[in-house]
This record gives sequence, structure tokens and C-alpha cells, in this order.
Amino acid sequence: MLTIFKTMKHTTHITVALVLGTMAFTPTLSSSAQEVEPGFKSLFNGKDLTGWAGRPQHWSVEDGAITGTTTKETPAQGNNFLVARDGDKDLVVGNFELRCSFKFTGDWGNSGVQYRSVALPNFVVHGYQADMEVGPNYTGILYEEGGRGILATRGQKVVIQADPADPNKPKIEVVGSLGDPKEMGAAIDPHQWNDYVIIAQGNHLQQFINGRQTIDVVDEQTAKAAKSGILALQLHAGSPMKVQFKNIRIKTLSGPSAGGADLERLQGDWTPTAVVANGQSLPTDRLASVKLTIKANGYSMEAGDNSSQGRFKLTETASPKAMDVTTDSGDEIPAIYEAGADTLKVCYALNGAARPTEFKSAEGSDHVLAVYKRKAQ
Repeated sequence: MLTIFKTMKHTTHITVALVLGTMAFTPTLSSSAQEVEPGFKSLFNGKDLTGWAGRPQHWSVEDGAITGTTTKETPAQGNNFLVARDGDKDLVVGNFELRCSFKFTGDWGNSGVQYRSVALPNFVVHGYQADMEVGPNYTGILYEEGGRGILATRGQKVVIQADPADPNKPKIEVVGSLGDPKEMGAAIDPHQWNDYVIIAQGNHLQQFINGRQTIDVVDEQTAKAAKSGILALQLHAGSPMKVQFKNIRIKTLSGPSAGGADLERLQGDWTPTAVVANGQSLPTDRLASVKLTIKANGYSMEAGDNSSQGRFKLTETASPKAMDVTTDSGDEIPAIYEAGADTLKVCYALNGAARPTEFKSAEGSDHVLAVYKRKAQ
């Protein structure tokens, strides 16, 4: 299911890739926009804290923005949070896309957006946090408040699994890069309005600031990975500070992007029966030695004396269904797929080409169409 065939100067090279990766899209929004996009629901009326609950000495509305403030007279007394409400109970989110804008006032500040989190007494919250600060290190990272700590720093693509030596601890593997973290940080002015986008589907978490993705995480530590929980805004303990949020809206997403029924269907061993690269069919005798093995969201490929491994992500809700592959060497390959009981059809895009929209490989397209058959046991 995850083999990529490159044709170069009359020489066909078999390269393998499958699993994980980032969809080729960069969510962005206008920080001055007041209208809610189709499918989104506003969580803030721009006037007061209706629909939110927190410590009144720390949270208010100023200039049409939710404002968290601490002073020498009213210190934070530990990190505390403004919690989103749904009527008389806390708002619970699962698979969603959240959009908001934030900025700080002053020389110091640390805050974040909590999601899929757990509420504790006195407006304390633990769980996933899309971090932000007045400083060079933390804005855009994924932090787990009251839990596993930093899960991904800015610019990292990460897979989290249980540590074999201690299942309660995470084993964090960096599987790719989204760019230079210092360059990303330099482009964010914490004293101006910045747009934050958070997308959570299944165990796949993505965060974007001003249209640029900052982290990509697949959390496979089952005992720790939250699938749902509350939404909240953080006010960090420390020196006096002021942080503001506005244009907060959310859209519910369907189904986990990491794959559901299709992922189960793909488990096992596969062999290619036909491959077309840039309009040219590969000889069947070159396919005989190829074996693809899929286990969970990982794959390994053997082709004669060569081998390759990696990870992949399925998006069953896309049309056509989408696959994103990341090899262990860091190559990222977008694709589309169709999965049957014993057959699998995948069309890959190589060399930076756009994701295919149909199962076709034409000359000069840099698209590779591969058909696989389940290997007999």
C-alpha cells in the first residue's frame, strides 16, 4: 500500500513510503474578521463572558476581546483558566477545528489554549495546550499541562508512543520537520494580533499560527492520549501580565483522520500487481520481489535487497480518500486511495506534485498509480 516508484532517465527506482504526514493545506484567517465562516460556531460574543467561567479578578472583556490580567495585587496564584461552557456545563470537544486570535501586552506573558482537557477545582485545567508566550521558545508548541510536559517543539512532526521500559512515560519520536523553529518564531509578533488554528482529529493534532503549521503530532500513547475534553484559556503564574483573545470559533469535524475502518482493513501483507509511473507501466517481473507489510499506522517495504519503513495517515472523509505518507528518511508523499477487502489502489504524488484527484498516471505528471493485492497467508 505504500510503495513509491520513481522513473528517472529510463531507470526505475523503487522507493517506499506510506503513512503519516500532513495534508497539503495551510489554514489561515483574518484577525480582523468578525463574520463566522460556514460550519463554524462563535464561542465569544465580543461583549461579555457569557459562555465562559473563570476567576473574576483575572478575566474580563476589554476592547471587544477576552482579557486575562494579573497584577501585583491580584497574582495568578498558580496557573488558572477561563473555561468554555455549554449552558450549565463545561463545553466538551472531540474532533474539531478551532480558530482564534491572540496578543499580549507588556514585556512578559505566558498563556495557551487548552483542548481535550480535564477540569480540576478552582479553575485549574490539565491536558493538551497550544502554547503562546512573550518570548522565543514556546509559542506554537504542544504542551501537556499537568501531564507529559512538552510533546512537540515548534517545527516538529512527532509520533508519541508508550515507553517500552515504562508504559506511563512517553516515547517521543521526531519523524519530520515543518521548518526552522527560529525563523517561525521571528515571524510572530506577540504584541500584535496573531491567528491560531488548532485541528484535532482522532490522535492527530495540528497547530498553525498566521497560516504556518507549527507542530504535527500523532499521539499513540493510548493510555494518555485524550480523545475528548474541555476547552479553556490559560493565565500563567508569574510576573504581572495581560493576554487577550478574540474571534474564537469552532467547527466540529467527523471521524478521526488517523483512519478507522480502512486502517483495520489495510493491516497485513501486500504485493503490487500493477504500477504505472508517469504514464509508463513497470514490468511485472520487477514487482515480484516487493512485499509491503502494514502494522497499525506503520509500514515496512522489502524490494529485493532494499528495504524502507515509515508511517502514514488516512483521511477517510476526503473525496477521494486521502493518504499522507512520511518515510523514515523524512520524505513526505501525498496520495489518494481506495481500499477493498483484498485489494488496494493508491495514486501517489512525487517530487512536490499536487495530490492526485483521480486514479491516473499521465506522462510528466509525477503521479504513480499502484494496485496491490493482499498476500496469501
